[in-house]
Amino acid sequence: MSRRSRILILLAAVVLLAGVAVGATLHAVGRAAEKDRTQPGGPQVRSGEVSLTAPGRAVFRNMSWGPHRDEISSVPADRLSGPRTSSGVRCLRFHTAGGTGICLRAVHGPFRDSYRAVVLDARLRETRADDLAGIPSRARVSPSGRSAAWTVFVSGDSYAGSSFSTRTSLLDVRTGRLDRNLEEDYTFVLDGSPYRAADLNVWGVTFADDTRFYATVATGGRTYLVRGDRETRTLRAVHGNVECPSLSPDGTRIAYKKRVEGASPDAPWLLYVLDLRTSRETPTAERRSIDDQAVWRDGHSLVYALPGNHGSDLWTVPADGSGRPVRTLAAALAPAFTGGPEG
Repeated sequence: MSRRSRILILLAAVVLLAGVAVGATLHAVGRAAEKDRTQPGGPQVRSGEVSLTAPGRAVFRNMSWGPHRDEISSVPADRLSGPRTSSGVRCLRFHTAGGTGICLRAVHGPFRDSYRAVVLDARLRETRADDLAGIPSRARVSPSGRSAAWTVFVSGDSYAGSSFSTRTSLLDVRTGRLDRNLEEDYTFVLDGSPYRAADLNVWGVTFADDTRFYATVATGGRTYLVRGDRETRTLRAVHGNVECPSLSPDGTRIAYKKRVEGASPDAPWLLYVLDLRTSRETPTAERRSIDDQAVWRDGHSLVYALPGNHGSDLWTVPADGSGRPVRTLAAALAPAFTGGPEG
């Protein structure tokens, strides 16, 4: 075969592969559009300005199919089923409080994706960005907006098993001080003594204020609720079998995932509330397994994600164990409420 023939064959192959790629892309877009059309009654989403300081708003990652999927969106907190205003800012994990947002997003590259933690101001403008060591998992902002925290999976992608490793970071938004890895930078205190172990993992920060927080520490096959302090750089164990804590607005209770005996290894958690003053544990009326870090909508109710037709829906349930779960926001993830207890 001549050199000219080989070149022509190569060019033909390149053209064919390019056509296949374009066709696959158009097919995927068409399927997404068709999926959007074939789910009547889905949320209405329109482009517009989203503010993190507007009072009485719910802000979240929009999961509805269409051009605004994964964008930070907003609706009135007292009319959650109303039309959504979508910002154009895409995040995989998100939280806001005190006019500061933290957005964990994917950065798409030619060969693989990377991830970045982006600090946003009240108008969702980027003020700082830090590269992440793994896949985004959790994000929180302190009530004042001065501190932010995030957790990523360095290996593994689920808390259900034991073969995962996390990295949790804390950022002072005002000074730029970054504690990159709490398991290395802080001392874990268990039963009154410093404790070191190769399998130590930290995740799921929830803030009391700019320097004090709670989180989960796992080691030796057990999990602990820890009280963290940025000044003393300590993590002190205060209760066992607590994952993904969320502190109540008055600072007296922790909502969390609790592993229960007899549950499926892939879905082992129920949603509980711990009274920090008495150590009393109260199961909520939600009896499905919850793999989320719940948010306090107010001093009485919790909001959390469960799988839905678009990937995720938000549900609410009373924190005192009464009532029943109610779906409050379809096709949504990572909620926060501006002008409320966590916003």
